Amino acid sequence: MASQIRPLFKPLGLVPAAAIVLSCGIFASSARGQAIAEAAGATSVSAAAASSIKPPQTPVPAFPGVTGTPSQHIIAPSGPPPQEVNVSNFQSHAGKDAGKVLLRATPAEAQIWVNGKIVGKTPMLLVLAPGKYQIEMRSARGETGTGSVDLLPHETREVLIKLHQLYPGRVTANQ
Repeated sequence: MASQIRPLFKPLGLVPAAAIVLSCGIFASSARGQAIAEAAGATSVSAAAASSIKPPQTPVPAFPGVTGTPSQHIIAPSGPPPQEVNVSNFQSHAGKDAGKVLLRATPAEAQIWVNGKIVGKTPMLLVLAPGKYQIEMRSARGETGTGSVDLLPHETREVLIKLHQLYPGRVTANQ
């Protein structure tokens, strides 16, 4: 069908794209016009050039300890969650003079960081070596609070941190 169109527009000096536009206007049937446009697109030089262009391949980094072909998917960690690892590290370094800290927050259910390492959610009893610790808590609603505790050998302490909003929950405008 495209071969029928080209001789018709060749004397006019039109390029195939212009022939497509004119042919779509000449033919009353939109299905026939669509077929002509597809045929012309399949035989045009620009369609062939565009189809030969391949997107560049991005290299996938090799991760240490991973064997085989690299994958473009995210590799899920194959161990316990970081909070369990951090609690285990704190308890293993606690020693024979360990103290205990009961960590609580108001409102409850806040995530706890001890010396910048996540250890879990409140309320929590944590066994620590004697020393000074920085504690940060964050709730799911964006409230935060910080504190510190100086733990002595064989001491049990309770730390209650009141969480505050970083930004106001309600704004009023005075006129």
